[in-house]
Order: sequence, then structure tokens, then C-alpha cells
Amino acid sequence: MSTERGRGAGRTGRATFVGAGPGAADLLTIRAARAIADADVVIWAASLVHADVLQHARPDAEVVDSAALPMEGVEPYYRRARDEGLRVARIHSGDPSLWGAVQEQLDLCAELGLETEIVPGVSSFSAVAAIAGRELTVPEVAQSVILTRLGGGKTPMPEGEEVREFARHGTTMALFLSAARSGRLQQELLDGGYPPDTPCIVAYQATWPEELVVRCALGELEATVKEHRLWKHTLVLVGPALTAGGTRSHLYHPGHFHGHRRADRAARRELRASRGDG
Repeated sequence: MSTERGRGAGRTGRATFVGAGPGAADLLTIRAARAIADADVVIWAASLVHADVLQHARPDAEVVDSAALPMEGVEPYYRRARDEGLRVARIHSGDPSLWGAVQEQLDLCAELGLETEIVPGVSSFSAVAAIAGRELTVPEVAQSVILTRLGGGKTPMPEGEEVREFARHGTTMALFLSAARSGRLQQELLDGGYPPDTPCIVAYQATWPEELVVRCALGELEATVKEHRLWKHTLVLVGPALTAGGTRSHLYHPGHFHGHRRADRAARRELRASRGDG
């Protein structure tokens, strides 16, 4: 009996797609760390995921670097998991639901009859906001966050999802996979209506030891990206919320009430007056 069969005996095979977060191993969720620790086979991409996350793997786990493998190179591990009752942890950077190429793997596992699970991870846009000490949804400034990427790359964008069209909303945007074409990115954001002085945060390998986070105005975005020679592992945040302050959420206003707190009457009248409720 093989070692793999010994480990998988009596268990149902499963592929767990694990969100590794932005890079730092201690930003994995407890569930993610447990999934990696439980895995007989750990598949990760050295080009995207920081090696520190492998500290959660068992010493006897088979560790596979998928950076050079196409889907056809990963498929045999899913077949073994089904046939031998193995647990596979497929580690994805950030959150698997965002540009993770997970759906095609889920479809494959469904065809194979292999049980699957997805463990969400901290996305880099959340990590960058935390590093910068900013809230992306500031009352009366921005209450929406648009996650997208620049079109024209290796994967075509659906019609109507151009950066310039999203930029017309004027809210916070997080732009992935776009730093290599920073000139076009800057122009599309400007064409969409953001003023040249709109604040931007450019983050390279957020939470990694090599982390770099710089701030600039939108009109200086291309120059900033090129100055630091950024093209991979780089996220751009843009929008007025990145420097906004002085507003207040109604949630913690003494005039706001909910199921766990009664409103102060005087503060309630003040709040209603400020909203024009009469």
C-alpha cells in the first residue's frame, strides 16, 4: 500500500481551494491554516503565493509548485485525490473568488466527482487599505468599492467593463493586474472623470517582506509606477476617500437607533434636521 493510500484510507477525497491572503502567513484564516495542515498534497504557485504559507503544511505532505503547470498538469492530483481518498489544498493568492481561475477547477472536480470546498482569504485591496490606515467607504464621500482590472491583457474584458466607464462613478476603485500598462490606466481613469489630483495608493507585494506602498496624485500615477519599476504584484487604489476625513457615520450617532440601542431624542431631532427630514 502506498503512503498516499495509507494517509487517505477511510477518507473521502477532497480538494480545498484556500485563500492565502495577500502574502503574510499570519493573515491566513484559522480555517485556511487547518486545511493546509490537513492536506496530503499541497499545491501552490511560487510566482503568486509567499512561501511562508507552507509553514502550515505537514512535514510529510507532498508539496507541488504549480507555477509552471497548466491545468492539465494539476488534474492528475485531483484524480489521485478522488481515487485514493486524499486531501488536496490548492492555495491561491488573496481570495480565490477574485481572479483565481478557480471556476474551471471546480468544474473539473465536478466532472471527476471530487468533493470541493472554498476557504475565503483576505484580498490585497483590504490589506492595502489596512496598511495605509484608510477606510475605503467614507460617509458622504464614497460608499462603494469597484474591483476591476485594465482591459486589453491576456484575458479579454466583457463589454461595458472598461476602466473609464467604472471611473465615471467617482467612487473608490481597486485596480488589479494593471500596473504593467500604467500609462493607459492613468489615462482611462482621467477620461472617466477623476480629477488629476485624485489620491492614489500604489502597493507592491503588500504584507510581504519586500512590501512597498507609495501615495501619489492620479496625474502622477504613471510616473510613480515607472519610477519604482512596478509591473507585477501591484495594486492601485484610487478615489477621494483615500484622503477624506471629517465625516461621521450615522451608525454610531446618538440620534440613531436600532434593535440594541435607543436614540437620544435631542440628538435624533438634530440628525433628522441634518438630513433634511424636517
